[in-house]
Amino acid sequence: MTDRGGRTERERRTATRTRTGAGPSWLRPLAVTALGALFAVPLYVVLANTFKPGADIAPSPASLPTRPTLDNLRTVMDRPDHLFWVSLTNSLLVTTLSVILLTVLSSMLGHYLARTHSRWGRAATLVLLSGLMVPPQVILLPITHVLRDFHLMATVQGLVLFNVGYYVPFGVFVFAGFVRSIPVEMEEAAAIDGASPFTVFWRIVFPLLRPATASAVIFFGVWIWNDFIDPLVILGPGNGTTVTTGIYRAIGQYQADYGTVFGLMFLATLPVLVLYLALQRHFVRGLTSGATKG
Repeated sequence: MTDRGGRTERERRTATRTRTGAGPSWLRPLAVTALGALFAVPLYVVLANTFKPGADIAPSPASLPTRPTLDNLRTVMDRPDHLFWVSLTNSLLVTTLSVILLTVLSSMLGHYLARTHSRWGRAATLVLLSGLMVPPQVILLPITHVLRDFHLMATVQGLVLFNVGYYVPFGVFVFAGFVRSIPVEMEEAAAIDGASPFTVFWRIVFPLLRPATASAVIFFGVWIWNDFIDPLVILGPGNGTTVTTGIYRAIGQYQADYGTVFGLMFLATLPVLVLYLALQRHFVRGLTSGATKG
């Protein structure tokens, strides 16, 4: 089919791409492949050196393991100080408690802010927005004074409360954006039938927030699991350790067993990888839903 100028459909599409500045069709896949390869380099280094004898890591860290071995993983799991198992237990405890509390509080507050039109709601939204702009290291020192006054310093409870207080603003905005895509008539119908606001949220709204919940859980889980400076300061080097601070403790001042370090890195990555694979089906949908609504 041709237009008035005698151009075919393919010629019109080519002209449109030229006017909009789009490049050749092969440029985008090439750029995506190059970017993916760049992000895959650290994963490759960890995976290759995990199954490589410790003596072969320093001379050629980028080479493939010519003599694959599981000694690094055995050494990590059989350490006399049980560094890996203690770190894994603490990380699982801190991450699980923090994610559960963050999901509950963020979803409820996000639902309220998405449905309210009061001045207080707008003011609370601005306060939460300002919280997203503050790096955690900036408030870490004042937080330690507050936790010390409440006798929560060097405790798991103190670290969990810090995580909840800092990451709530992000969770609120994720849930609020998704709630705006849910018809309010569903909640009004349940309220007419006699359901309380608490019942309406947990029985009607929250089951529909599954994609947003998956996205929030992945972000919260990865951020809290990979956090280093906050557990190091709040828990203290002698009162507890997580997987990230455990890797730090495995590196000595004058020497380091690179086989143990890479084994710790590999084992520390597995729980987060399993979490993402379990929830990745809802991940993108949870981020994009509500982006064009409300």
